[in-house]
Amino acid sequence: MALIVQKYGGTSVGSPERIQAVARRVAKYRAQGHQVVVVVSAMSGETNRLIELAKKIQAQPDPRELDVMISTGEQVTIGLVTMALMELGLKAKSYTGAQVRILTDSAFTKARILSIDEQNIRTDLANGYAIVVAGFQGVDENGNITTLGRGGSDTTGVAMAAALHADECQIYTDVDGVYTTDPRVVPEARRLKSVTFEEMLELASLGSKVLQIRSVEFAGKYKVKLRVLSSFEEEGEGTLITFEEDEKMEQAIISGIAFNRDEAKITVRGVPDKPGIAYQILGPVSDANIDVDMIIQNVSIDGSTDFSFTVHRNEFNKAMSVLKNQVQQHIGAREVIGDDKTAKVSVVGVGMRSHVGIASKMFRTLAEEGINIQMISTSEIKISVVIDEKYLELAVRVLHKAFDLDQESL
Repeated sequence: MALIVQKYGGTSVGSPERIQAVARRVAKYRAQGHQVVVVVSAMSGETNRLIELAKKIQAQPDPRELDVMISTGEQVTIGLVTMALMELGLKAKSYTGAQVRILTDSAFTKARILSIDEQNIRTDLANGYAIVVAGFQGVDENGNITTLGRGGSDTTGVAMAAALHADECQIYTDVDGVYTTDPRVVPEARRLKSVTFEEMLELASLGSKVLQIRSVEFAGKYKVKLRVLSSFEEEGEGTLITFEEDEKMEQAIISGIAFNRDEAKITVRGVPDKPGIAYQILGPVSDANIDVDMIIQNVSIDGSTDFSFTVHRNEFNKAMSVLKNQVQQHIGAREVIGDDKTAKVSVVGVGMRSHVGIASKMFRTLAEEGINIQMISTSEIKISVVIDEKYLELAVRVLHKAFDLDQESL
């Protein structure tokens, strides 16, 4: 008998029929003697509907009250899934994040999990219950409802698996695994049988929407066995996310091409080139709870510097406002300019550690298509570039082909 945590995304619970299909799958695992904890998202489209509803009342919804609103989507789902399990004759019980006591910090709309009190769930599992937990949500130490940001139900699923020391965490979604890139952009993209946590962490952070980055961080930190599966297929091995680089993975220099359309580039021009200037620019940005991604600093001939960085497109206007109102005059910068029509493309693979020429091949491939590189960032196992958004899909296609990712060897 194993303890399995299954997480189902919005499309997997998007209708009564799909919820009943989830219940049948859970019943099958229970019939095999396994203990099952189900973590669910809101029904497909529900969170967006609630956000739009909030914006009709308040153009910039108060973060605390927005969390109160959008957390209700998952609460609806756990009730429906639990009812569906009961209809199949199973003992079942639902839990909101607050009822579990998923304790988070107080960063409304993008909170981080601090701890989970799993004792009541353990007791219910021992008494034969299937447990259904609301993903995406928790409470802070003052009892305020918080949400974990987009894709936060993945994080809930993995965190529950870690807290319960589950044998496996299965992430059910609308795709049957992790692909070399998005098949909607490159039809030749192929499903990977396995991928390392390190690679998955890079892919998730660089724009792959299959798993949220924090869920991969949790899985890697607590050594949770993680598998991505399709909720629309009865059978299938999906993609196993593992620590081991097996022989087949050793042969693949590049495992995937990730991309992100939501990039915005900001440049602070004519900045004095002196110690502490980076902090003076990015400190106020950080204080505004804005995440910064890629950073480049160039020194010009007059001794000043241009300081460029990228942020999420949704936070572009906020970041520009902070820089113009709090930073530009304070540090004596000449101007602040921005471009919210950029995109990031990345090649990822543990094989980079043992192969040279990956960067030059990537840059040559893009140059041959007339695609200009605006920024570059590298690590041991990835190379990312910022380019004009209009060239994104072309870049992904040509890089996918250049690195032979459409080959059966994967």
